[in-house]
Amino acid sequence: MEILRYTDSSFAGALKKLLRKAIPQAGVENTVREILRDVREKGDEAVVRYTERFGGPRLPLDGLLETRKAAVAAATRSAVAKAHRNVLKFAKKSLRKNWEIRNAQGGITGERFSPFERVGIYVPGGTAPLISTAIMTVTLAAAAGVPEIVVTTPADASGKINDALLFALEYAGATEVYKIGGAQAIAALAYGTQSIRGVQKIAGPGNAYVVEAKRQVFGEVSIDLLPGPSEVLVLADGTANAAWAAAELLAQAEHGKGSGIVFVTTSPALLAAVHAEIQSQTMSLSRREHLEGVLAAGAYLILVEDMAEAIRLCNAYAPEHCAILTADPEATAEEIHSAGALFLGAYSPVAAGDFMAGPSHTLPTGGGGKSFPGLMADMFQRRTSWVKMDRAALQKSLPIIEAFSALEGLDAHGRSASIRLEETKNP
Repeated sequence: MEILRYTDSSFAGALKKLLRKAIPQAGVENTVREILRDVREKGDEAVVRYTERFGGPRLPLDGLLETRKAAVAAATRSAVAKAHRNVLKFAKKSLRKNWEIRNAQGGITGERFSPFERVGIYVPGGTAPLISTAIMTVTLAAAAGVPEIVVTTPADASGKINDALLFALEYAGATEVYKIGGAQAIAALAYGTQSIRGVQKIAGPGNAYVVEAKRQVFGEVSIDLLPGPSEVLVLADGTANAAWAAAELLAQAEHGKGSGIVFVTTSPALLAAVHAEIQSQTMSLSRREHLEGVLAAGAYLILVEDMAEAIRLCNAYAPEHCAILTADPEATAEEIHSAGALFLGAYSPVAAGDFMAGPSHTLPTGGGGKSFPGLMADMFQRRTSWVKMDRAALQKSLPIIEAFSALEGLDAHGRSASIRLEETKNP
């Protein structure tokens, strides 16, 4: 962990380092480009080869599709169902609805929102089966009415998908599940292979290679956002509970290598207490060695002069998750404009958002929160605008159309409107 204090002479330089978001490393970028090209040309054979090359199982060419049904305990079914209910309710509420208005000349205009026909969802495997990610992604596509929801997720060494994850995918509405991960899975979704039909849009989080693959296929397919390694910024004043703040930081550190773990406070005493709590709590956790590595590589405890500076730092960092542990969290939240998700008050752990509260936990990282929202159900809807005019509306619109046609030197545009009014009968 790195401790930064505003009184340090190196404070400004250290903050610049923290705020300098990583760009794709040349090695990652080039490797992904090679994978995409290979899968595009060779299909399943390349997918299988890269899966084994990067530590996955040796899959048969005809064995990419998961065909078995998951058997899980009643407690698992209950937890999945309850989380799904919250996420589905939130997703349906956020869907965009068709609408129309009449303009000043009498023309009717509007927007229509329809679901994509076929989307791909990437669900990471990594160090733990992300069962919650199945709920936080597939549910949204299903809520939008997408008829074909294709999931790719890494299989274990025996070539199987975790039972609880498979159950959650089925429950949330996945129609196809393939046992592949990595950049090769993104390539298969984008371009299609012998056994996997391509999709129109790809969504879901992943590691650096997955995120870079999504970036490179953007334009050939639609992409949701580029959510990379997890980030949390805990913003606290002197009223915060040090043990709770430390537990929040450790929870997000469980997401692994590359995670951004940031604690910002105005209280020197709280900073020291949180530091001690992190060290103490880490000792009792099952993933102690894993956590120690993450904390050593990417954890910052920062003391700032006042709350205004803390809020400026938060907005500049644009964290994926921002936990607000202040005396008036609602007031603090009003000033934070760039976080992927806000968690207000002592009893609102980020884990609630990770697992079951309602909004998707697939959120912008790497500073993306300054420009992009998290995954929403309406991202699985396509917007189409429409215009309908009768003769009277066109008559009133013609002077405007002809004026713009003359200004832009596009006389055929004006003629395409005026010719309709010269006709005595409708076609």
